[in-house]
Amino acid sequence: MKKADQPVFHFEGTITPSQLQYFRKYGIIQFRNFVDKATVARFLRETEQVQDQLLRYGIRKVNGIPLKFGHDDEGRPFIQRIAFASQYSSVLSNFLKDKRLDALKVLLQPYNGRISENEKDGLVVNHYLNTENSQFKQLGWHTDSPRDLFLGSRIMPMLNVGLHLDDCPHAHGGLRVLPGTHRQGLFRLLFRKKYFIDHQPDKREVGFNIEAGDLTIHDGRLWHRVQQSPFTGEKSRRRVMYIPVITGAYQPKHAGSPTPFYHRLAQIRQRPTPAATVVPELNARA
Repeated sequence: MKKADQPVFHFEGTITPSQLQYFRKYGIIQFRNFVDKATVARFLRETEQVQDQLLRYGIRKVNGIPLKFGHDDEGRPFIQRIAFASQYSSVLSNFLKDKRLDALKVLLQPYNGRISENEKDGLVVNHYLNTENSQFKQLGWHTDSPRDLFLGSRIMPMLNVGLHLDDCPHAHGGLRVLPGTHRQGLFRLLFRKKYFIDHQPDKREVGFNIEAGDLTIHDGRLWHRVQQSPFTGEKSRRRVMYIPVITGAYQPKHAGSPTPFYHRLAQIRQRPTPAATVVPELNARA
């Protein structure tokens, strides 16, 4: 597996034995054109409508999970990370019931996986933009596993399934991973790098040439980061919907759920945005 020569697969309704073998070895797999460009455009409209609704009502948290805010290159506010986005959109909620997504759960065998629309952070929409007032330009090295420890449970296998809504060639930044690190021991999983603080490239990392409509899947135990775009403004824009596929006990979130400790730490580091209030009763599909 090389930085500039990585296989891109095509999903035909099921995970093939060779695709399963590849994923188990590297902990990552990319499917080209999982949805067509018309569907990408539809999802972009839906995510913008969800964002507009949250901004209009001044919502800062959804089910206890803080939203991340920033300003574009014209100074307009926008939301850079939306949790539980499908709870505000029947279109996005219906997508989570797509049989093709359900077929991905075989990657978690022998565990029984499920799409967690109402658990963890639900359907997350990440919106990266490199501007002076953007709060979300990059993301440091991390795995997705310590969340289980913070929530008082043992680390369980999970998938992070990313549907990409913008083209993002390798040279534009974006997802970087350390292939095979999903098979590391607990010590390396927790201490291989400084969580979220370390942004340095790793000589073993690989990136991706992403086209809008592509799907990437990575094992939650895999070390990964998001490289900041070398460009600013529109050329740096990168939007991804992340669908968590999880295992373990069912733990749904609701409007009264507390903010997890690791999110409270992240809030301290985020610069303040215009005053807003939480409106839990709006937490419903629109």
